[in-house]
Amino acid sequence: MRSVTVVGAGLVGSLVSIYLAKRGYRVTLLERRGDMRKANVDRGRSINLALSTRGLVALEEVGLADVIRKNAIPMKGRMMHDIPGNLSFLPYGKEGQFINSISRGDLNVLLMDEAEKAGVKIKFNQRLNTLEDVDFDLLIGADGAYSAVRHALQINGRFNFSQEYIEHGYKELHIPSGTHLEKNALHIWPRESFMMIALPNPDGSFTGTLFLSFDQFGSIKDPKKFFHDTFPDALKLMSDFEHQWASNPVASLVTMKCWPWSQGNNVLLIGDAAHAVVPFYGQGMNAGFEDCRILNQLLDKHKENWDLTIDEFEKLRKPDADAIAQLALDNFIEMRDLVADEEFLLRKRIEARLNQLYPDKWIPLYSMVTFRDDIRYSEAYATGKKQKKIMDDVMRNLKGNWEDLDFASIIQLI
Repeated sequence: MRSVTVVGAGLVGSLVSIYLAKRGYRVTLLERRGDMRKANVDRGRSINLALSTRGLVALEEVGLADVIRKNAIPMKGRMMHDIPGNLSFLPYGKEGQFINSISRGDLNVLLMDEAEKAGVKIKFNQRLNTLEDVDFDLLIGADGAYSAVRHALQINGRFNFSQEYIEHGYKELHIPSGTHLEKNALHIWPRESFMMIALPNPDGSFTGTLFLSFDQFGSIKDPKKFFHDTFPDALKLMSDFEHQWASNPVASLVTMKCWPWSQGNNVLLIGDAAHAVVPFYGQGMNAGFEDCRILNQLLDKHKENWDLTIDEFEKLRKPDADAIAQLALDNFIEMRDLVADEEFLLRKRIEARLNQLYPDKWIPLYSMVTFRDDIRYSEAYATGKKQKKIMDDVMRNLKGNWEDLDFASIIQLI
């Protein structure tokens, strides 16, 4: 089986095509949209993405990590904005650890260019309605949360599928360059049941994203007054706020799960087509890129035997996909509600000290997910639940100066 058809020329489809082409497969990549590298072609969502270790390791394997780093903005932590405009900073990890803000569109263009250099044939304006629409030896569905390949598998029967929309949607708002915002941080305006974030761009501008429930979006009669009362410092940064509010649509956020991820040994789902998640842990793209890397490893392990590769791939990745889906939902609550809470920030300082004193025994959950590629999402999730239980006890019984805690006894509880 040396011929592979990949559906979806997005981030994951382009990367898996590169991996397979480098293995010697003849790869055809089908994309329902036009070529986004040409003028007047819709690039899709412009929301910035947070590229972290799992994604970078995959890009490193295909020789793209260095060029992508040059186009990314390091974000060393969260910069919180309260209503009066006061700032507080929470590092993501240890000194030198950061995540990378990168444009979805620019990254997609780079991956498509590299795919063609590797010998991949990309066919645009190719819409898939049924599996009979295309002739293939092996078909990989990398066509996103609303995958046509997955839909075709659903029609064939004995296929479990669920999707769950959260009550919140999002609206993008651009903050132009020349502002005083710290460039090397992810900015958050936490407001309990809702929030706004902003990620930096290379030109000094920021891509802002407002997350509100659909009911809240619908109830806003005067958007400028709402922002003046809720995000006054952000409003001052957007001279064309009213035009942006009227022009930029509200989009929905969905968690999608399915099983199995394959049909026989010749159809496989990967990335969001198999496991779409909400964006609040910044791991959707990274999880998809990790899918590509794990698939490549299994092809090595099983010497190109696709029966064995597909079987192990979906059984290995399904628990990890379910884990990161739950972690992403949990992190929304943390970002919008807890990052402005003094007790939560104290808890994070204690965990950072534990990690400093016992780096091999206590790794914060965020670090396990974001800065490691040798700890599975499912393992991080299970360990994180143990850590939470211990920290709940520590915070409940905390008396006096937190720096006087018996950190060795806390480690023993793990």
